Amino acid sequence: MNLFDLDAPIIQFASDGESDAWTLRHAVEGVQIFGGIGSGKTSGSGRMLALKYLSNDFGGLVLTVKPDEKEVWQEYCRVTGREKDLIVIEPGGKYNFNFLEYETNHHGRESLTDNLVDLLKTVIRAGEQKDSGKSDDAFWETALDILIFNVIDLCKLAYGKVSAQSMYDIVQTIPKADEKLNGKEIKPFQQAFEEAVKNIKQQLDNWFDILDESEKERLKKDVVAYEMTVSEAVPDERLLHFLDQFFFDSFKNLSEKTRSIIDFIFTGFLFRLLREPVYTLFCKNSSNVKPEDCMDGKIILINLPVKLYHKVGRDCQILFKYIWQQAMEKRDIRKNPRPVFLFADEAQHFLHEHDAIYQATARSSGISTVYITQNLPNYYAAMGGAKSDHRVKSFLGTLGTKIFHANADIETNKYASELIGDTDKTNPSFQVTVGNESFSQSKTISLINERRVKPEQFVKLKTGGPFNNYIVEGYLHRQGDALFQGQNHTRTTFNQKRR
Repeated sequence: MNLFDLDAPIIQFASDGESDAWTLRHAVEGVQIFGGIGSGKTSGSGRMLALKYLSNDFGGLVLTVKPDEKEVWQEYCRVTGREKDLIVIEPGGKYNFNFLEYETNHHGRESLTDNLVDLLKTVIRAGEQKDSGKSDDAFWETALDILIFNVIDLCKLAYGKVSAQSMYDIVQTIPKADEKLNGKEIKPFQQAFEEAVKNIKQQLDNWFDILDESEKERLKKDVVAYEMTVSEAVPDERLLHFLDQFFFDSFKNLSEKTRSIIDFIFTGFLFRLLREPVYTLFCKNSSNVKPEDCMDGKIILINLPVKLYHKVGRDCQILFKYIWQQAMEKRDIRKNPRPVFLFADEAQHFLHEHDAIYQATARSSGISTVYITQNLPNYYAAMGGAKSDHRVKSFLGTLGTKIFHANADIETNKYASELIGDTDKTNPSFQVTVGNESFSQSKTISLINERRVKPEQFVKLKTGGPFNNYIVEGYLHRQGDALFQGQNHTRTTFNQKRR
């Protein structure tokens, strides 16, 4: 495949003597697959797309929910000759990704805090129970953001780097309203703050020493001029002042209940990062794999299936996914045009608040997203809140191709039927009148509007397996163009056995 050619065909759909090409352009506009349990969505259209992408030399990221997904993708790579390209991040494996080290090396010192805060709060918020209503409360959002900002800045000023362990220790030992720092038992927060003060003092001494004597005398006499000059010459001194105000004036004096909630949200997330096997995989060791490897054709699979590792498995995969999305968006596709994919079965587990925004620009970055889930209610539950319907529909609108398999969910089938749309049909009717000496008949034709595919038709689609000769049926819908004999959809089949 010509990696530069968005119109290069990936799949040929044959229908009624015609052949319609589904191209790279369609792929990078995203794919959403719906299907009920046992519908063949994973082994049918999901399998076909995975094999096509691998055969066309895509790089990619695979997120896992079920324990057998690693073996499934090993088989996909084997039959497409891509075994050497598969990188598995898993407990006891040989690959590690230190996300804090990666973020530090890929962002300037000034932007490191902003990027880390955005990353951490994205993962934390994605893991919250959205139906609690707290996620819509601006106070809790702002309070958590400020705490993360200040803890990261304190780590940077004290130690020149950020680690999950140091952040956890600092948050655990921030003094409360009735507690004072002392020299008998120096806790992690006090130690970090004293190190920060010492480092800033050294910066101030170094700066002051290089001034000429007349400038020194002037600044000694003019306190206002001294403070203004220091804030420009040693920016960290101003930052230390903000940290002092936050920890000793604002945060320290919060009510116990309010503070405990904010502490618990942040430390709860950090605590999971510090437990094995996550600590070794994502925090302890230096990285020997990075998202950019996908640009060279690697397929990175995070083997922390949610069914086994639950919340921590989901959090780590969302964390890697978000960093991967940012890395793929930043690349220059003129220099590296290789298409890449993001593949997630049971995708409702891995959604985060930036997905819709990311997906809106994925096409220009050469990224094909493949999300598979059973039904719309899965996404409603994952995105939650009072406006979940709008959030879900907005998100789905960014995925250009949708495939609907057999489904017993009424709402999903209704959505699919409405998406495919209506058509006008003629409805002929006849009337016959017979009298004693007469006979007459009349014919009328009326125009009616009805669904092209009615919701109940999705229940009857073939679901594969031996009973159906391993054939899976589905309706494929494309937004914005008419691929199939002038229509925006087609009923098609997927062979579970064919490569």
